[in-house]
Amino acid sequence: MRDKIQSTRRCLPLWIGAIALCLVAGGCKPDDSPFKAENESLRKQLAKQESVVNSLQDGNKVMHQQIDLLNQELRDAKQSAESAKAEAKTAAENLAIQAAQAKKLSADVQKTAAAQASQSIHIEEKGAQTEDIPRPLSAVAKTVEESLSRNGYHIKVSIKTDQKAVYVTERKVSPPVSLEIAGSRNQYVLSLQTLPSNVTRLSVKADFEKLAQGGRILSVSAEEVGEIERSLIREINKALASPSKT
Repeated sequence: MRDKIQSTRRCLPLWIGAIALCLVAGGCKPDDSPFKAENESLRKQLAKQESVVNSLQDGNKVMHQQIDLLNQELRDAKQSAESAKAEAKTAAENLAIQAAQAKKLSADVQKTAAAQASQSIHIEEKGAQTEDIPRPLSAVAKTVEESLSRNGYHIKVSIKTDQKAVYVTERKVSPPVSLEIAGSRNQYVLSLQTLPSNVTRLSVKADFEKLAQGGRILSVSAEEVGEIERSLIREINKALASPSKT
């Protein structure tokens, strides 16, 4: 019995300590509210940051979609511009070809018409003054035009080809400076034809009339008409012989 009491006395402190620990654990709960508030604040901040990140990600996604759409529109616009440029280039090339063809056709038509017209206009050799000039047709034709203009004659018809040229002047009533006498009127028909060795045959036909008072037409002799024709030929030869024509 005595041993049992001593054993009980030895275990008593242990029981008292255990009971005290239980009381402390059950009745004295530690105050963790500051940590809880801080955790809650951190949780809210984290949630807010996650929301911001999600918004940024959504905005970035929309931005990339807009950029992709703009890039596609730019590619389409560039493709359309290149296509339009190619079409414009093709159209310009076709237009240039058509213009060249039209120009050639027009030149051919004019050349054919001039040749036909020159064949249909003939100067009657009988009574006309003719002279072979050792100059190419182009030089003689230019000098003929200058001589007629210098003496007051306006060209009514002018037909020129590589081999032939024909000029018909308007009838002039007022006398020129040097070719004819006062009180006359005249009209010229000239023909130029290319001969071998750069020689041009010049034929001149004059329709010369003398006028009396009241507009009465006086008769003129063939010699007077011939002199008028030879006068124009001398005028042309004189112009061709000038230093500016060499």
